[in-house]
Amino acid sequence: MARAVTQKRKLIATLAAWTIGMAIFFPIFWTILTSFKTEAEAISDPPSLFWFDWTLENYGVVNERSNYPLHFMNSVIISVGSTVLGLIIAVPAAWSMAFVPGKRTKDVLMWMLSTKMLPPVGVLIPIYLISRNLGVLDSRVALVVVLTLINLPIIVWMLYTYFKEIPGEILEAARMDGATLKSEILYVLTPMAVPGIASTVLLNIILAWNEAFWTLNLTAAKAAPLTAFIASYSSPEGLFYAKLSAASTMAIAPILIMGWFSQKQLVRGLTFGAVK
Repeated sequence: MARAVTQKRKLIATLAAWTIGMAIFFPIFWTILTSFKTEAEAISDPPSLFWFDWTLENYGVVNERSNYPLHFMNSVIISVGSTVLGLIIAVPAAWSMAFVPGKRTKDVLMWMLSTKMLPPVGVLIPIYLISRNLGVLDSRVALVVVLTLINLPIIVWMLYTYFKEIPGEILEAARMDGATLKSEILYVLTPMAVPGIASTVLLNIILAWNEAFWTLNLTAAKAAPLTAFIASYSSPEGLFYAKLSAASTMAIAPILIMGWFSQKQLVRGLTFGAVK
């Protein structure tokens, strides 16, 4: 009896997981499908699922109209750059909070997390003016710094939870063997927290890659990443759904492929610490 109940629960959980997964994936699937339609078929009512004239015309138009390689490189540089800079700041911060906590450590962590509740538009004007006065508007540098600051609370929180899982006695043993602070972090702590650091890196790259608000407001042409590339297909004349879908597919494809091949590392990292 108990075994039958357990199997029934597993079946229900499996069906629920598949249902939620398909619901989440359907918009992506529909976007990819629409990218192979003509503009007329993209807005047809009722919409056609598979029975339409498949075409690559939208991808050709997108490649002719836009400099996709430039936008792609901007996205790579901005997402990877903000991730690297965030790790350089977050690893020492998370180490000190995890292994040398103070009376206000938890308060600082909560304050850092509370900054994520601030609407981005609330600080748009000062950040825009600072970027303009420094001469870094429409530059990768401005976006790397801004996205680093935006995602830093999440990076610190994740690394903090991972570091808390590592026994402090191991670090104490390293100090007794003569390890300096630099050696302790680089050669003892970091290798033990590789799964957590890997998941943090992947999550931050995804967040930076998908960021649209700051990229649209702080860039124009030279530093515009793929999110701005997608937005360029919305015009005063209306939305070109098929071409917009083709541009969206080209923008999300790299991050989807990366997420697919790194899903084991991401899941392993997310279950390594307290973030479960």
